[in-house]
Amino acid sequence: MVGMPENGEASEALRLTSDLAGDIVVVRVDGVLDATTREQFAGHLAETAAVHGPDMILDLSEVSFMDSRALGLIVHHWQGSVSSGGRFALVGVQYAKTKVMWVTGLAQRLPLYDTLDDALAAFGS
Repeated sequence: MVGMPENGEASEALRLTSDLAGDIVVVRVDGVLDATTREQFAGHLAETAAVHGPDMILDLSEVSFMDSRALGLIVHHWQGSVSSGGRFALVGVQYAKTKVMWVTGLAQRLPLYDTLDDALAAFGS
């Protein structure tokens, strides 16, 4: 199948990187978030949370498409982060590429910020 990882390698359809902004981990998502990349995305988020704790910012500015499965995974991590006393935010969300957030009404509930600086400022307050 096109876009599926082979032999455990990362999918060409999705690139994930994690960096620290102070003591907050920032996961940058570049590509497609759908059924073909869900396991890769889930694994990266779980591993990142295990290493860095519950505070997390997802930078979705380079997402080209997101389906409901990916949104469900994001909601799961948001809820897990908050229930563990952590802070969670999404930055760079673009309506045209993540319409599922608005269709489901979650865009009004999830902590969305325009920029990384905005999210970090909210975390500091």
